[in-house]
Amino acid sequence: MKTILFTAPYMIPFLDRFRPVFERYELELIVPDVRERMEEEDLLKYAGQFDGTICGDDRYTPRVIDACAPRLKVISKWGTGIDSIDAEACSRHGIQIGRTLNAFTTPVADTVLGYLLAFSRRQPWMDRAMKSGEWEKIPGKALSESTLGIVGVGNIGKAVTRRARTFGMQVLGTDIVDIDHVFVSETGIQMTDLHSLLSNSDFVSINCDLNPTSQHLMNVDTFALMKPTAVLINTARGPIVHEKALIGVLQANRLAGAALDVFEVEPLPVDSPLLKMDNVMLAPHNSNSSPAAWERVHWNTIKNLLDGLGIDSSDLKND
Repeated sequence: MKTILFTAPYMIPFLDRFRPVFERYELELIVPDVRERMEEEDLLKYAGQFDGTICGDDRYTPRVIDACAPRLKVISKWGTGIDSIDAEACSRHGIQIGRTLNAFTTPVADTVLGYLLAFSRRQPWMDRAMKSGEWEKIPGKALSESTLGIVGVGNIGKAVTRRARTFGMQVLGTDIVDIDHVFVSETGIQMTDLHSLLSNSDFVSINCDLNPTSQHLMNVDTFALMKPTAVLINTARGPIVHEKALIGVLQANRLAGAALDVFEVEPLPVDSPLLKMDNVMLAPHNSNSSPAAWERVHWNTIKNLLDGLGIDSSDLKND
């Protein structure tokens, strides 16, 4: 019987549903108490005790992987992003990494559009004023009057582009890889460099992966390029944005607002100035919320685990 460290916070609440599946494949579970993710020290407590893991954004650093090898054979990530897993260390020890590509494109793209509409039409602020006894007509604008800049034109960036173009927005895009010319022609997105995108956009949506080229991509220097009337939207990864720099430009009124689903430290510390800013919309890393998407990811994550353990998953069924 193999042992699995089960730490994916989106699956743990439904563990009773999945437990018979693991029993069928003779997999024993270790299920720690997880709030958001397992940090390095949390994982080290279980080093050498498990053959595979189903995890969220747990910090599988080189130190953790070295301690868990050679027993650990597979890390099956719930979701798409694997920036919290050291791929080089896994390769060195022959540990497979599983994930679900294109896992949350639809709900994340919808979330971005929701933020665009909220800041353009000002509904949250008018609602707040009305409930405070104020009758205030806060000026809004149509999306077709604004330019959206998309940083990272992958699956989610493309989906955001299509939604924004439907509303008549001009869309600028930038990426470190060439974007398919057919998509560019079909949507009318204008590919440009980061400097030009930031300088000309009314909204900037971060939709790139977190990697060495995007760590703190949005910093003091890049924020200085943005219009003071612009709004930043980040539904990708927290560390792409230098949070202290963002707070600084918001406090100095050099940026009109921000919509943040992800943060450098999660959960967001209770003393963060962002929590007291009226021009900032916050969410607890929840833009992936979608029953259909979650269901697909649940089962693909289990399949990836079985494959990594060398177990035939052909008879795996969505119980």
